[in-house]
Amino acid sequence: MKTTILGYPRIGSQRELKKANEAFWSGKIDQDTLLKTASELKKQNWIQQQELGIDLIPSNDFSLYDQVLDACLTFGCIPKRYSNFDKTKSLELYFAMARGHQKEHLDVTAMEMTKWFDTNYHYIVPEFEKDQSFEFFSRKIIEEYKEALAIGIKTKPVLIGPVTFLLLGKEKTAGFNRLDLLDKLLPVYFEIIEELTILDVEYIQFDEPCLALNLSENEREAIKTTYGTIHTKFPKLKVYLANYFDCYGENLETALQLPVDTLHLDLVRCPSQLDDILESKHYNKKTKLALGLVDGRNIWKNDFEASLKIIQKATHHIQPENLWISASCSLLHVPYDLDLETNLQAEIKQWLAFAKQKLEEITTLQALSSSDNEAHLSLYEENKLANLTRKNSKLIHNQNVKERISQLKETDSHRENSFSIRQATQKAALKLPLYPTTTIGSFPQTKEVRSWRLKYKKGLLSQDAYDALIAKEIEDSIRFQEKIGLDVLVHGEFERNDMVEYFGEKLNGFAFSDFGWVQSYGSRCVKPPILFGDVSRENPMTLAWSTYAQSLTNIPVKGMLTGPVTILQWSFVRNDQPRATTCNQIALAIRDEVVDLEKNGLKIIQIDEPAIREGLPLRKEAWLHYLNWAVKAFRISASGVKDETQIHTHMCYSEFNDIISSIADMDADVITIETSRSEMELLDVFVNFKYPNEIGPGVYDIHSPRVPSLEEIEALLTKAKNVLPNQHIWVNPDCGLKTRDWPETKEALKNLVKAASNLRKKELTLV
Repeated sequence: MKTTILGYPRIGSQRELKKANEAFWSGKIDQDTLLKTASELKKQNWIQQQELGIDLIPSNDFSLYDQVLDACLTFGCIPKRYSNFDKTKSLELYFAMARGHQKEHLDVTAMEMTKWFDTNYHYIVPEFEKDQSFEFFSRKIIEEYKEALAIGIKTKPVLIGPVTFLLLGKEKTAGFNRLDLLDKLLPVYFEIIEELTILDVEYIQFDEPCLALNLSENEREAIKTTYGTIHTKFPKLKVYLANYFDCYGENLETALQLPVDTLHLDLVRCPSQLDDILESKHYNKKTKLALGLVDGRNIWKNDFEASLKIIQKATHHIQPENLWISASCSLLHVPYDLDLETNLQAEIKQWLAFAKQKLEEITTLQALSSSDNEAHLSLYEENKLANLTRKNSKLIHNQNVKERISQLKETDSHRENSFSIRQATQKAALKLPLYPTTTIGSFPQTKEVRSWRLKYKKGLLSQDAYDALIAKEIEDSIRFQEKIGLDVLVHGEFERNDMVEYFGEKLNGFAFSDFGWVQSYGSRCVKPPILFGDVSRENPMTLAWSTYAQSLTNIPVKGMLTGPVTILQWSFVRNDQPRATTCNQIALAIRDEVVDLEKNGLKIIQIDEPAIREGLPLRKEAWLHYLNWAVKAFRISASGVKDETQIHTHMCYSEFNDIISSIADMDADVITIETSRSEMELLDVFVNFKYPNEIGPGVYDIHSPRVPSLEEIEALLTKAKNVLPNQHIWVNPDCGLKTRDWPETKEALKNLVKAASNLRKKELTLV
């Protein structure tokens, strides 16, 4: 019985990759320095895995920005709008595809970005044309295998499987299905495999998480064709086929009959699938099973007792040499090292495991399953005690919260009147113009703002001094918004480190790490709160700064909150009670904040829910249960106010087709969505559904540093106007502006306001 993992965090324990990328983008370091940083991080990861006893270590799981973008470059799947880039300058092309490019007479938009399955990680969406061609362009997978080999480590190269790669992408022209491209794509895979086999590669890991989805018969046939052909051409190659995030479901029979060496099982998300396999007549016991027992998505310590029972069950049917011990999925989704955390409460810290500790758990499970060594037994007892302590801890349970949850009524999740009545009341109260303009919430968090927060946390800046600096920043942003003519203002969120962490710090039931960073996309890293216990709000969280901002102007200022589902999804959530229960606890805390904001004069309150779609289970049979409790939690948070108070919500980088009726059921007065990278394509589902409430389709991409022209914004607004009632349209960016710089933000927002003004004038001319 051996050990392996599917992937490892790549940003660096101190976010070295983030800092190097951003320094490279701003011209502060050159390409060689960036690549040296990347090389050092890869080497550290490989050596750490080797030293901690991982037998089969992955390579090509590292990425400068995103693994799907890497695959696009590997397969030469480069959209035509990047044809003017010098392909010998591969990093310039690479980052242009990720972020857009606006200099040196080149002005191109970035590729679309969306959520990676049901995680908070974002990937770059491949673009396919009917006449799409592929070639072996980027040689990253070969180079990284050689890098590891140079330090004496023979790795398992990782490739996104061809069927998953195609299904992750989008057809950019009509008249074909992206799976039709499989015959063109496979020869590139064969070329890569050929080169790797020449280098004496034994295993190649093919990630096919599409196997966790409800695949069609045609899609399952594509899987059969792919791996049947690979086996025919490379009979000695050991294919490690990885599915994760859920069961194989109805795809299990297909998977079991594939000519692969190893099938990877996510036994955290779907523990029952081991029994399904062992009982299946299609299972060939020569096919190795990788038991994904250690949670790659959460930070709670493994339960050795439960995991060993699963291993024992497997070994009753399968020879130990045909079993791997592994994590459920790539460890990309958890922080680096718990040992760095010196400020976590000891009782809570003993319940946790970050990536390094998960490597230790994997190798300890391997050791415990094959020996009764005293040292290993000591680790077992230590693990058992920690889990028992957590189960009985007084830190976790709050009887008042439990009682409030038990007393929830159906009326708590409904506004007093329907949207049509509320809309008329709000229009009379707010007196906004046609095509009202606003932003999503945050403004640029400059180095100065971040430095103030750091000094304040370190005790180098007093509360009064810090508050004065934040107040000045808020006032400056209000004056800027007034000057350019925005119709609904925001305070800018300068006091907030993160849209989830900020609220977690003010709620009971949350703990925080100092170095618990995980990658969200590119150089964007987040530090998810640790949601360990019952959630409650003792004091207002946003009231002071929101009411201060409103006191500076007669123009409406939005109160800005993060919704209960997003706080849940973007935290490391306790696994000892149903997620629905935890979500309702958060919803009640947010509801109390909404009511306080209304009482203190805020007429517009935004409750962001970008993670609603992300939380949708991968398998359709589980959707209804999730959507029912998720939508109800949002409505609980939003339903304590009067008709004249306008509730906004925001969603970004999600596909809404499958859940549009549930989005409508949320009953927000206004929803703002990301649509610019898709050129308003994501708006189609709202149009086809005849979405009844008001909507703000994003008119420029805030994840790219380029400034959209007035003509671009007008063109997108015209697309929206042509399909939506004009009295329902808001004008706004795709998302918050926290990660942008002020110069580009100011120019972009001036164009946004001007575009809305021009559209109003055209409407008046028509009248």
